[in-house]
Amino acid sequence: MTPSSIDALFAPASAAPSYPFAALHGQPQLRTALLLAAVDPLIGGVLIEGPRGTAKSTSARALAELLPREHGGGRFVDLPLGSSEEQLVGSLDLEAALQHGRVAFRPGLLARAHDGVLYIDEVNLLADGLVDLLLDVCASGINRVERDGVSHQHPARLTLVGTMNPEEGELRPQLLDRFGLFVRLGDTLATAERQAIVRARLAFDTDPAAFVRRFDAEQRDLARRIARARSALAGIGFGDAAHERVAALCHAAQVEGVRADLVMLRAARAHAALDGRGEIADADIDAVAELVL
Repeated sequence: MTPSSIDALFAPASAAPSYPFAALHGQPQLRTALLLAAVDPLIGGVLIEGPRGTAKSTSARALAELLPREHGGGRFVDLPLGSSEEQLVGSLDLEAALQHGRVAFRPGLLARAHDGVLYIDEVNLLADGLVDLLLDVCASGINRVERDGVSHQHPARLTLVGTMNPEEGELRPQLLDRFGLFVRLGDTLATAERQAIVRARLAFDTDPAAFVRRFDAEQRDLARRIARARSALAGIGFGDAAHERVAALCHAAQVEGVRADLVMLRAARAHAALDGRGEIADADIDAVAELVL
């Protein structure tokens, strides 16, 4: 994908401006985790734990603006807590299949979020069955819908972002383990950081269009980095040294199973791709280890 095509895909939508990702202050681990998941959605999404007012939803919404808009991508799709499985995965019209011999598929939220961001606020309150289904789709990149012997499938390459406030209930350990990356946000911020965040937010609220224009060059650069990293993933191998280091870290953390090993290798590869390197270095593994473990 050429820089000019990235610029075209990154053309601003007609909707009201979103807060720019490049303007986010603080929370470096959160920004890193979101960028990694955007480069390789098969990492399994990002779970963000933290109190209200820590820019969880603002950061997720800002990320969607950086994703390529080809084929209708780059959307930010909310998954309401009261959603049904049919609303999430879509539905099949059996009558059309029986009468006309063709599958009539009504797209759900997963189809809308393809190549974009699917955001779940208070994911710890979402029905366990929906969370299981979501994480399975994220791991495969495919949404399969079956009903009475009739089936349909479509690509569902999406960046899953779930947020939760631990005061409102915990997430089942089995589901916590299924998210690829986990970020725990602190309750307090340094004085200078608080001021920078508040000043930026006030400037955005006063004149959103002007504020967005200030970060236009940085936004375009981030969009290019993500697109280049996505294209470069397949060319970055998992060498023996990377396997050994990841296995040692997971063993030292007494991790059960090998899911963490797989996620860490994927995340380290995405980190290397974002930095423009053709192979995984120790620095890439170290940068993602805490997010995975």
